[in-house]
Amino acid sequence: QVQLVESGGGLVLAGDSLRLSCAASGRTFRWYGMGWFRQAPGKEREFVAAISGSGQSTYYADSVKGRFTISRDNAKNTVYLQMNSLKPEDTAVYYCAADRTVGASRLEQEYDYWGQGTQVTVSS
Repeated sequence: QVQLVESGGGLVLAGDSLRLSCAASGRTFRWYGMGWFRQAPGKEREFVAAISGSGQSTYYADSVKGRFTISRDNAKNTVYLQMNSLKPEDTAVYYCAADRTVGASRLEQEYDYWGQGTQVTVSS
């Protein structure tokens, strides 16, 4: 069983940066692949970024490549999403998710646990 808690969201201007954090419970965090997803108003949840248990492999949605960076600190049971050059279209609730199979995936159905989400709002 894993509990995930996101933090770091807020209101920013286009071009600004934010760093989201996801704190995980449990003693097996290093064995979990982790992902970030987001859901904008009236839209379906979409993949943003993923990282393998070791942090060796990462994946990004085309819409955020070059702007967002996913990372993890297994000693702190925390995964991060650094978001630079934010755009109004990045506005959404951001969720972190954990995959018990260790690998990283862009597919929502691969993930077993989900956080409650944190709001990111980018104004122009």
